[in-house]
Amino acid sequence: MRSTTTILFIVLCFFGFSQKKPIVKQTRILFVFDASKSMIAKHDNTTRMDGAKNLFFKFIDSLSKDKSLQFALRMYGHTVKYPPGDCKDSKLIVPFGMNNTALIKQKVLAATPTGITPIEHSLTESANDFKDNKTNNIVILITDGIEECGGDPCNARQKLMEKGIIFKPFIIGIGLTPEQIKTFECVGTFYDYDNQTTFNNITTIIQQQKLNKTSAQVNLLDINSKPTETNVDLTFYDVSKKEYKYNYIHTLNYKENPDTLYIDDFPTYKVVAHTIPQTESKEIKLSQGKHTVIPIDAPQGYLTIKRPEGVYNYNERVKCVIRKSGNMNTLNVQLLNATEKYIVGKYDMEILTLPRIHIKQNDIEQSKTKTIEIPNAGVLLIKCLEAGDGCILVNRNEKLEWVCNLSAQTLQTYYLQPGNYVTTWRAKTLKGSIYTVEKKFTITSDSQSIIEFYR
Repeated sequence: MRSTTTILFIVLCFFGFSQKKPIVKQTRILFVFDASKSMIAKHDNTTRMDGAKNLFFKFIDSLSKDKSLQFALRMYGHTVKYPPGDCKDSKLIVPFGMNNTALIKQKVLAATPTGITPIEHSLTESANDFKDNKTNNIVILITDGIEECGGDPCNARQKLMEKGIIFKPFIIGIGLTPEQIKTFECVGTFYDYDNQTTFNNITTIIQQQKLNKTSAQVNLLDINSKPTETNVDLTFYDVSKKEYKYNYIHTLNYKENPDTLYIDDFPTYKVVAHTIPQTESKEIKLSQGKHTVIPIDAPQGYLTIKRPEGVYNYNERVKCVIRKSGNMNTLNVQLLNATEKYIVGKYDMEILTLPRIHIKQNDIEQSKTKTIEIPNAGVLLIKCLEAGDGCILVNRNEKLEWVCNLSAQTLQTYYLQPGNYVTTWRAKTLKGSIYTVEKKFTITSDSQSIIEFYR
């Protein structure tokens, strides 16, 4: 059975945009109302159903004052009693038309909680309730529960976007736990039903989106200044308040163009693209009712550091520090056998093997993958009869370089890159340097060497 908490969330969906027509488009608002059985549950001094109806009447009474708006009503969970319920129980009750507010309110007032909650199905079907995409189309979904039919509202979001709808929900919930709120993170922004400002905030947003139609797109430019880069997190900062306002994952829409964002036109923005390293736009001021393109230079290529899986499970221990060439600041720590995107340029790598591998001046090129291959390690097993001190040195052209110190344990394991080595050891109980023991050994990939130290 479904959650006992009430969820009321609003999905704003906008069709199309035209810079050629400065006049305000007509706006259609589709209400999708949950009439499922769990709406009879109590919340404070009323039921979820009565609370949802009151909120609905508040919305439609406020919005119907604007005579340029058209309304329609879809309802779900209202015809097939639970159990068993019907996951296709969703129907357009009142189609779009003028002067139909009274009829819509009548249908909602008469609604009786009956079935179950097919949220994904209802949202997907709602796209078909609009005749075309020549208007601003808004969907307001009011529901008291989570998906009960195995669907995923996130999938509905994607399907609506593929039909040219920009799907941005506002979720209003009663008594939701942090875990329950997280289930809607992919759907939209959470609002508290019991917060008295929630209604005013959302109504204001609807009116601003309808009247202003202010929009923007972020062009992430490749090396040829074409907006082909994508799938990067973007943060919009309000410059005057010195705080962030929005976070979006950059997307190329179904036409392979940068996605259109409908955002507040009042602030002056700076947009940061969280590439590696991050890049940012100049300060941008949007123009009310117009579409603004925000360019950011973000040409990217790929880096892969490969080492085959060997006989020993050592790859999961190894990471690689990535820095801009000539700069000691760490940009990223990348795992072996993983691929990461970087802004085009030269990078230094420090692979945290034993001994460490330093590779300088690696070129990352536009849309190409730079692959670095390193050999498999071998295993050094050190056995001591008692605790001691010592270290491992690598022999490079008859010059010894420190690799690591030995521990005080009597049995030690080290994963070393192929090469020639020297190890030293002295028992802790022996206080003379003359008791130092030195042993030479060679490491080859996927092999084991054993060193035994005695007094």
